[in-house]
Amino acid sequence: MTVDDDGVRCMLMRGGTSKGAYFLAGDLPEDPADRDDLLLRLLGSPDPRQIDGIGGAHLLTSKVAVVSRSADPSADLDYVFLQVAVDEPVVSARQNCGNLLAGVGPFAVERGLVEPGDGHTDVRIRLVNTGGTATASFPTPNGRVDYRGGTAISGVPGTAAAVLLGFADTAGSATGRLLPTGNQRDMIDGVEVTCVDNGMPVVVAAARDFGITGYESHEELAADAGLRERVQSLRIRAGKLMGLGDVAGESVPKTTLVAPPRDGGALCTRTFIPVRPHTAIGVLGAVSVVTAALLPDGVAGRHARLPDGDRFDIEHPTGHLEVEVELDLSADPPVALRAANVRTARKLFDGTVYPRERNP
Repeated sequence: MTVDDDGVRCMLMRGGTSKGAYFLAGDLPEDPADRDDLLLRLLGSPDPRQIDGIGGAHLLTSKVAVVSRSADPSADLDYVFLQVAVDEPVVSARQNCGNLLAGVGPFAVERGLVEPGDGHTDVRIRLVNTGGTATASFPTPNGRVDYRGGTAISGVPGTAAAVLLGFADTAGSATGRLLPTGNQRDMIDGVEVTCVDNGMPVVVAAARDFGITGYESHEELAADAGLRERVQSLRIRAGKLMGLGDVAGESVPKTTLVAPPRDGGALCTRTFIPVRPHTAIGVLGAVSVVTAALLPDGVAGRHARLPDGDRFDIEHPTGHLEVEVELDLSADPPVALRAANVRTARKLFDGTVYPRERNP
């Protein structure tokens, strides 16, 4: 029987402020080209509504997590993140997703890849896309994942159980260096920027240099075609400087425009993926933005109100995201020591998903 006859075992989960389809690696084709073709047909791409698949018609809800036991003795699981484009036949593995990461540990317990702990489970996860590692901690009372809890995160209604994510080896995730251009500040398209890669390659610039306040709503940003064009021009030029090559059709680097905080946070942000405004900010994107804000000669620090300690409240269009970031600024270049974040996750359905037929 072919995959098209039988369908594919799949769990749809919300991870953080994203939503994606979670698969066991063994349930997908080994060949990456065949795998990507199948995923496009399962999620319904290319189509702006993804009407004939399970994608949610937005980059934040058109995501895939592929999970397997790890052969690396320092990890329990391997996690491959795949960004499935909505209106293009493109599947990208060039980045991580810290939001879907929140669901990897619970999914692995549900699928029997990891033995649950007594009341609580800690899982070591290798981020295959970039080679970094993370530890996920989540409740497993009576040996079962419990998604219920009192933790709220901005951008998600209600509350759920906390998933604590700790990150290591995040510097240079896609570019090989924390500061991919070798500088804390560069001039691109007449705008001062800071290019950082601490888990996610990000170009950080001041919102005011793009003719906006940095406090606009997601809808206002989405309606500004001129702003999208400027963001695309900036990220294409930045991508080359960061060693990423031609990124015109890629989802990285992300672009984050910053402004002084106005709701008690450390920094206000507006992020684009790649030119579509984010309703919030990604976990690892926020780690990179905080890293940029900590650099003494960077752009973001001029607009930040940095707290004492290593916990930072980042403002975004739908609320706040707290991340912990620790750098050694005495080193040249600075060294990323650790990062952490609290997310939540929830199982939405578990069953079989069927791909549409291949186009003739």
